[in-house]
Amino acid sequence: MTSQVVFNIDAKLKEKAMRRARKAGMPFSSVLKLTTQAYADGRLNIGLVEPERFNAKTRKEIEEALEDAKHGRNISPAFDSDDIKGMDAYLDSLKA
Repeated sequence: MTSQVVFNIDAKLKEKAMRRARKAGMPFSSVLKLTTQAYADGRLNIGLVEPERFNAKTRKEIEEALEDAKHGRNISPAFDSDDIKGMDAYLDSLKA
């Protein structure tokens, strides 16, 4: 036997969730059923966490590091585990 659950939700939030479910290839009702089952089984814990926000200096450093990595700059070469001397020589060359 099934039971109907009715609740109010912001229309934009509902549409966003439905689009995400559609993109995953499943109806939104399945997402709600699976989530409810996981919560009932203790496999879903609700913890609201704000996304991390970096200050301007840290954000700039991260953006620069990602840009460098994208262009292969400021990246150490790969070393084999057998190439300890090569790694040491590379690190020693960075000392100025």
